[in-house]
Amino acid sequence: AKTEALTGFPGSSMVGRSLVDDVLPVEFRGRLRQVIDNALKGIEASDFEIALDTHDNKRVDLLLNATTRRDVSGELLGVILFGQNMTDRKRTEQEKARVAQEMQTFIDTA
Repeated sequence: AKTEALTGFPGSSMVGRSLVDDVLPVEFRGRLRQVIDNALKGIEASDFEIALDTHDNKRVDLLLNATTRRDVSGELLGVILFGQNMTDRKRTEQEKARVAQEMQTFIDTA
């Protein structure tokens, strides 16, 4: 449900499709595949950034973590990805940097 709300893709439309190949922009696919492959080897990842393209062609910036899922005997069952939408935060940071640059330019030319 959260993924559907975030991406705009109905959950039923994603059944049998690859999140990596169908929703991730090309420039992030290799990185996410690497993170998943490493997690399957027991090497977990935290705080890595990727972006998703939504159903209406907007970009959503995410901060993700990948962890292994194991059964009670320690056997690997799969990988769990969880993340935080960082889109608004990144826009705010970019705007602050832009304003700071404008102020610096103003000071330098005064």
